Parts: sequence; C-alpha cells; structure tokens
Amino acid sequence: MGYLDTTHNLYKQAALTPDVGLCCTTTPVWQFPGLHIPTRMLEMNYGCGSTVHPRDLINNPKILYVGVGGGMELLQFSYFSRQKDGVIGVDVVDEMLDAAQQNFKEAEKKNSWFSTDYVRLEKGDALALPVADNSIDVAAQNCLFNIFKTDELKKALKEMYRVLKPHGRLVMSDPVCEQPMGQNLRNDERLRALCLSGALPLNDYLELLTEVGFGTLEVRAKRPYRILDPKHYPTDQTIYVESVEVCAIKDPMPQDGPCIFTGKAAIFFGEAPYFDDQKGHVLMQNQPLAVCDKTAAALQALNREDLFISPATYHYDGGGCC
Repeated sequence: MGYLDTTHNLYKQAALTPDVGLCCTTTPVWQFPGLHIPTRMLEMNYGCGSTVHPRDLINNPKILYVGVGGGMELLQFSYFSRQKDGVIGVDVVDEMLDAAQQNFKEAEKKNSWFSTDYVRLEKGDALALPVADNSIDVAAQNCLFNIFKTDELKKALKEMYRVLKPHGRLVMSDPVCEQPMGQNLRNDERLRALCLSGALPLNDYLELLTEVGFGTLEVRAKRPYRILDPKHYPTDQTIYVESVEVCAIKDPMPQDGPCIFTGKAAIFFGEAPYFDDQKGHVLMQNQPLAVCDKTAAALQALNREDLFISPATYHYDGGGCC
C-alpha cells in the first residue's frame, strides 16, 4: 500500500502549507445566509465538487464526513445540524485534523451561530471507521475514494454502508474517466494521490455502489475536470477527466435491480390527459417526469409513438419515479 503512504505525506504537507491549486473544484462554493468561511479554510478546499445539498439535510441530521481537508464542508454541514457532535469528521492525517481544528476556532469567531462543539474530529481510517453501525443520516466524502485501488475502495464503501441508518445517504464527489488509462498512469502514486489516475468509468463507479447494497443512486452532476496530456503526464494519448456528484441511498435493493437516476425524463404527448403504465408511473400530458434508467428502458420497450424518453443528462435533482 505504498500509494497510501504517498497520499498521507502529500496531505500532511497540504495541511502544513495550504495548496490552493491542489485539487481545485469546478463548482462555486455554497454560500448560505450568515455563513462566513475563513480564508484559510477556503484555501484548503481540496475537493472536486460539493457534497453539501440542502435537501439531504433536513431535521438536524447526524452527519459523517471522511477526509476532513480544511473543514469547509464540515462547517457547511454544521449549518444544517446545529447540535453537539452533529457532524463527525474522520481523517488519518494528524496534521490535517490539527489544521481543521484551528480553522473551526476561526470560524467560531466569524459565525455567531457556530460552535466548535458542533463538529467532532476523530482520527480514523476510511477502511475501518470509528463510528457505530446504523448511526449516521448523511455520510460524505469529496475526492478521496478515487485514491483507493479496487479492494480498498470496496472496503471503504462497505464501511459507509455499515454506518448509515436505513434510507441514509452517502454523498460523494469524485473524478471519473471513460477512456482507458495506461499502467504508467494507474501506477503513478503521486497522480493517484492527486485524485487523477484513480478515476473510474462512471458505470464502474455506480456498479461498485450497487454491489455494496445501495438500492437507489442519483447522479446529480457531471462536469469537465482535467485534461491529462502527453506533455505533462505519463500517457501517450490525451485523456479527458470529469467530476461527478453521486448520492447513494441505503434503500432496500429492488428485486429487479437498483434504481439509478442519470437525469433521464419521460414525456407523454398523446391525446389522452395522461398515460399510466400500470406499474406506478403516471405521465401527465406533455409534462416531463424524471425516471430511473430501469423505468426509462421499460417505457422505451413499449415502442409507443406518443412517448419520448430523453437521453441521460447526468443531472438529477429529485422528483422522479420510484
């Protein structure tokens, strides 16, 4: 596991000396009324997207965040869970935990609503979380799990599944890549630690989540992220890397397979006021209904001239079938 040692050392240095360009996100930082993020915390935003979605965070949830970085997303999560130990942050790097703790003290000065008691930091490994079974409403990680090779990634996902309550949510942001990567890239420990050479194809990424047992998956966003070109990286072809935001919900696995939402919609445009497929899906005339890929395929198979099924947009924001 030499690549994990490389990762540890890289983020130790990133904690001691913030590196603004280490893993820059392609999305703007969420701003909420009365939330003020310290500058150093912003500089240590080592994610590739966001895992903070207000619709996940109702009723003062218990939240787990693995790989604390500078603490920015933990601060954002605590905005929605204003209770002692409402947010648990786990990291294996002592220096990152110390830096985050200092950042929370500064955040307490800038935010009258925030108390450092809202966040509990724990030293721990993503492969053996120091958290009880079925105790977490929302778990999250940002640009961490793609560092792991397959065996470790499966262990990390199983740990997240273990600690979540029934119907709990795992929210993740990671790079993905549809092109094959050569072994020179895959085996480069520093590039893996930088969240680049561990990027999987999206379908492989989703399949690992369903293998663990998550019955519902939502692909919430997919965006351009990086170009790995032969002049700067050990590759003989130009490789396009994207970032993806996915929510995996600990729902029971349906008998006919998981419900995976990739942003497809069904539109009925027939003469009747609605279409009912007799399987729980009612489409009002000319009103799009978000559908999971499984339902989209079943509707497509009907071969109706008055039904349109859109391609995947890789943007899903709730409100669909199932």
